[in-house]
Amino acid sequence: MRTLLNLIWVVFAGFWLFLEYVLAGILLCIPIITIPWAIAAFRTASYVIWPFGRTVVSKPTAGLGSFLGNVIWVILAGWWLALSHIATAIALCLTIIGIPMAIANFKMVPISLMPLGKDIVSTDHGAFDQTLGA
Repeated sequence: MRTLLNLIWVVFAGFWLFLEYVLAGILLCIPIITIPWAIAAFRTASYVIWPFGRTVVSKPTAGLGSFLGNVIWVILAGWWLALSHIATAIALCLTIIGIPMAIANFKMVPISLMPLGKDIVSTDHGAFDQTLGA
């Protein structure tokens, strides 16, 4: 079922959102000082293209540095990526088949605003337990 949802996702929303994150990453690579945010954009792009079967968890070591980095991220790229997720989700809500993808889009808004201090992990039982330290 995850694969089917991911394929539908790529066709109706994922590909265009993926391109936005890649564009943000490329633009953030231009000034050398923003390369850490570019890496976060590329990492999030890999999640946005194939989200079902994965989830976002907070890193236990994230602290003030991640918070300050996220403030800069919101200014540089986060606000327009979050707006893209919201607009896409609203459009997907107009169809019955799009509702699960709209929910996934709404769930991506927090990581589009604050990607630093987060890990993307598989929702498979073993990988999720390893990330949580169980």
